[in-house]
Amino acid sequence: MKKNTITTVAFMLFSALLWGQGEAADFMRSTGKIYVVVAVIVTIFIGIVLFLIYLDRKLTKLENQINDND
Repeated sequence: MKKNTITTVAFMLFSALLWGQGEAADFMRSTGKIYVVVAVIVTIFIGIVLFLIYLDRKLTKLENQINDND
């Protein structure tokens, strides 16, 4: 399940990078700023994924504590 999700997300990011083939994308590539935009987007995405993993682990721990008390 996790492999499929990671593969799907990677494919979506890759296709989004290839899809931006317009005049604005050419300008951003020529000035080198497209790499800054991609880096910021990837950083935000990684931050969200890490936060969700943290929340999942915390919730699992709390669920286990609740089940042990019952």
